[in-house]
Amino acid sequence: MSIACRGADALVKALSKAGVKHIFTLSGNHIMPVFDACIGAGIELFHTRHEAAAVHMADAYARLTGQVGVALVTGGPGHANAVAGLYTARMAESPVLLLSGHAPHDQLGLGAFQEMRQADVAAPLVKMAATVQHPHTLVDELVHAMRVAQSGRPGPVHLSLPTDVLEGAAHLPDELNAGHFLPARQHLDAATAQRLAASLTDAARPLILVGPACMGRAGRERTDALAAALGVSVIGMESPRGINDPGLGAFAEVLAQADRVMLLGKRLDFTLAFGKSPAFSPHCTFLQIDPEPQEIARTRRAVGERLIGTAAADSFPALEMLATVRADTGQRDEGWARDVQEAIAWRPEQWRAASSSLDKRVHPVEALSPFQTLLDSHADAVFVSDGGEFGQWAQACLRAPHRVINGVAGAIGAALPFALAARIVFPHAPVVAVMGDGTFGFHAAEMDTAVRYRLPFVAVVGNDARWNAEYQIQLRSYGPERLIGCELLPARYDRVTEAFGGFGAYVERAAGVGDAMNQAQGSKLPACVNIMIEGVAAPSFRRGVP
Repeated sequence: MSIACRGADALVKALSKAGVKHIFTLSGNHIMPVFDACIGAGIELFHTRHEAAAVHMADAYARLTGQVGVALVTGGPGHANAVAGLYTARMAESPVLLLSGHAPHDQLGLGAFQEMRQADVAAPLVKMAATVQHPHTLVDELVHAMRVAQSGRPGPVHLSLPTDVLEGAAHLPDELNAGHFLPARQHLDAATAQRLAASLTDAARPLILVGPACMGRAGRERTDALAAALGVSVIGMESPRGINDPGLGAFAEVLAQADRVMLLGKRLDFTLAFGKSPAFSPHCTFLQIDPEPQEIARTRRAVGERLIGTAAADSFPALEMLATVRADTGQRDEGWARDVQEAIAWRPEQWRAASSSLDKRVHPVEALSPFQTLLDSHADAVFVSDGGEFGQWAQACLRAPHRVINGVAGAIGAALPFALAARIVFPHAPVVAVMGDGTFGFHAAEMDTAVRYRLPFVAVVGNDARWNAEYQIQLRSYGPERLIGCELLPARYDRVTEAFGGFGAYVERAAGVGDAMNQAQGSKLPACVNIMIEGVAAPSFRRGVP
């Protein structure tokens, strides 16, 4: 049996059965039937100011909840704008569903309004991209897309929705339920788990490296259980700085000493220097568990016979199975796990006395350290960090129960939309979003979205009036006489926020940061603490080097 309805109604009802409660969107002609169908359906629309922001919100929502984040945009230029956010989600292994309106089938090839080969545009950035062909196939194609987003290595998917599909007569199967949307899983069998665990724990200095999909709450619970079961440090990696991730302190030093490394859902890519020396010892051997055979093949091309054990399995089932294994410690260096954790926790002693060398400027450490108190105040506090030099300082200085960063993509600009999604997921916890002044400009208008939907958070803007990451590259590579194209104005982003109805604070002295933070959090409004900082290079950790 099935229920007869419009395609748009079938879409929304199916999303509801999948457990979707929020859709991040920007209105447009092609998707008005979906907006209409959402009325009274129990799904809340969050209407952004730019389509890419809707995708970024869906991305952060997916990372924080482990559920599929849904973005809905109109066709043509709306779709093109949204596609910009997909690469960040893909590299973060974030299960996002981008739904885009589309010109009707019966007008394609005739010069239809905003006609575009949308699935072809999205395809390089997603796990699958398709244009729904008929109202009767809409629900089946939606189920398939959501399963693909969550299966194997998670990632974004795309469906284009022609208006004649949304307005045509469709059917919603009565038997459709949440179970139909669950992903297929590749499990790790017990014998293979035992073999790989024994090989790992037989080493003197073993490590397990996991990828971005394991960095959310559910992933961390599993990695913690595995570390406790095997007595081997499990390190999550999601930064474009890779082994030099400032959040991992002096980890690069101990990684170079490891004699066996298990890659569990972690690609052997640029973030790991492709397994080459000096990032890894030339004698280090590798084990790999990955849902994608092509990733295992790529690792073998990179390290050859040093890849001594492999298995095809999804990360979560593999983590769970490995945690049940009982393995001998073999030749284990008893102090190795302690050394690894101490390296990750290490920060330079000089930071305690860090101060700016410029008047009316604040050193990044002074600008950020007070916010740790706010992040420590709640069990579900969220730390959001964009990229760039100030973002790297933030990732080195701040920690929280939940973290959302720009990710392996290395893109910037997503921090404001990320923060809005974090507030939706955790409505009562502090949300601190750190970004540079360049980043703020990408999606400044999302302060309007935050005010409209009453989504308070604290944006910490490190304002050095330049694109500092690129400035530092030019300075190192070409010298101080060849700096070009990196200047910005020392703009009052606090006043921009106030103009949208939020709270703004302007800080030029380190002594004023704490008061500004308390006022921002106490305002219960979307807030911007605009801190004039000294534009210093991002931290690089080497113990024993001043």
